Formats: sequence, structure tokens, C-alpha cells
Amino acid sequence: MNIRRRKKAGAEMHNSALNDILFILLLFFLIVSTLANPNVIKLTLPKAKSNTKAKQTVVVSIDAKREFFVGTTKVPFNDLKATLAPKLAGDVEASIVINAEKSVPVEDVVSLMELARELGAKVVLATANPGTGSK
Repeated sequence: MNIRRRKKAGAEMHNSALNDILFILLLFFLIVSTLANPNVIKLTLPKAKSNTKAKQTVVVSIDAKREFFVGTTKVPFNDLKATLAPKLAGDVEASIVINAEKSVPVEDVVSLMELARELGAKVVLATANPGTGSK
């Protein structure tokens, strides 16, 4: 009896193409991950029923006689800074609304704007609505 072992053909898998594909995928994901913005985080913020920031606004009016009013109180220009400072203190977003008559010289409005800048307040110049203004 002739007993010989038969050589069985071994199963081989060629994985050279698999290495190329994995390398290309790795490169692709590395490039895409560097292009993505890592500083963007999606958050669901809570909602409030009212405005939590209370902006402090002070209304300063100048009439035709060049008299200054803070609210409804008549204040001389020399005392205006002392009157406005406590009302604007502690608020970063405080603003002064200027209501000036048409006949008031520009110098008065500019001097009030400079005073507001010294106090660190923003200035808003009030105007009439286009449809309601007089000619």
C-alpha cells in the first residue's frame, strides 16, 4: 500500500489591495477631520419669558430756549454730568437718548454727546417719524 499524504492547496487571500484601500480611507478621514471646525458646539439654550438684560436709558431733552431736561427735571448744563453719572453707573450698556428741538444749535448736541462719551454711555439721537414730521 502506498500511503502518501496529499498536498492540500492552502487558501490564500491577497490583501495587498486591502492595504491600499485602508490607507486611502485613513488619509480621507484625517483630511476631513482637520477641515471640520472643532469650535462649533450645538447647544440648546434655555428660554426666558422676559428680557433678562435691563438696559438703562436716560432721556435728555433740549428745548428751543437751549434748556436741558433729564427726564422732566430741568438741569443746567454745568450740573448735567453730576446728574447723569449716578443714573448710568454700573451699567455697561447704558445709553442716553437725546431729544433736541430743530432750532437747537449743533454745538449743544455735540457737547452732550461728548459728555455721554466721558460717562461711557452710548448716544441715540431721537428723530420724528418720516410721516409725522412737520415741514
